[in-house]
Amino acid sequence: MTASAERGREGGNASDAAGALILAACATWSLISAAGRETRPEGVLLALLAVAAGFACGRVCGTLLPVATATVAALAALVMAVVWRHGVPGATATVDTAPGYTGAAAALLVLAAGSACCAAAAARRDSLRFALRLLALGAACASLGLGSAAGCAAALGVLLCSVAAAGMRRRLLGLAGLALATGLVVGLSWAVAEDVLPPGLTASLEGQLTSNRVRLWQDAAHLAGQHPVRGIGPDRFAELSPTAQQTLRSDGKPHSAALQQAAEQGVVGVLLLAAAFGWLLYALWRSPCSTPVALTAAAALTALAALAGVGNALSFTPVTAGAGLLAGLASARRPIGDGGAAGDVGTRRVARDGDGAGVHGNGQRANRSGT
Repeated sequence: MTASAERGREGGNASDAAGALILAACATWSLISAAGRETRPEGVLLALLAVAAGFACGRVCGTLLPVATATVAALAALVMAVVWRHGVPGATATVDTAPGYTGAAAALLVLAAGSACCAAAAARRDSLRFALRLLALGAACASLGLGSAAGCAAALGVLLCSVAAAGMRRRLLGLAGLALATGLVVGLSWAVAEDVLPPGLTASLEGQLTSNRVRLWQDAAHLAGQHPVRGIGPDRFAELSPTAQQTLRSDGKPHSAALQQAAEQGVVGVLLLAAAFGWLLYALWRSPCSTPVALTAAAALTALAALAGVGNALSFTPVTAGAGLLAGLASARRPIGDGGAAGDVGTRRVARDGDGAGVHGNGQRANRSGT
């Protein structure tokens, strides 16, 4: 094994170890924040388990059949969103069609677009790449048809990022830009909740987000200020939020992942949520997959994070499992004995076994991870 191969394997192992530690810390803190209270941390633990299971499944399938798996995942997410309209059984009975609304359907369709674009970036045949990008465009149109303009815009953004990433050879700058975009969305939602924006901008945003959503955010910020360390406990927002109690058919969520985490698990929970997202981007940076595949997956995860910043997308298990699956697919490593060491992606040629090796690029040399 060459020195570059050894460094590649060590980088991949480091990202896996970091992910395991972060997910374990998230689970542990949810139990700590729930200790001594009438809380229900099961939902948080289920979401973490879904992410871990999806990531592991993506790693395995991405090594064996990357293009086929990504295509099937895209079709499954698209069908699930269209059939159930709200993403999964048990979702809210009505759909808020304001541009700020994001639910399970919008998140699933963004993941469908991301999976289809990842498969297109990995496929070797032009006709297959074209068909897969049409599938991503269909997911965006389906999102608009289901009444989520935000989901449509996010899916189209993923498609455009995938096309733009096709000619890129360095991924670090792109990943940094996507992380910054996520931070801006979260910061904007927090600014709205704290009412620190200029009155005109606040009124404009409230008109799109709806006043009910803004009041939910304000309740979450208020609860976070009262309980800054441990929060109020997992899944207690509905009990302590006046707006949630007064809202008909309320799902009991503040419709912002960051604000919900701050209210229910305090500042430590917010930091762990940010660390989990950062770990996914780090895994994609260290991924031996081609830069277009890694950046496409990162764009889809960023779009999902943006939706979660202004909606309840992460409250649904299929969404969290799909996010883990997509990240796993885009960071999969080939077996050591298959054409060279898995980490030696900067020196080996792409295997000539059809689309099964497409995760390393369209018949080109795979880019070194992180460049």
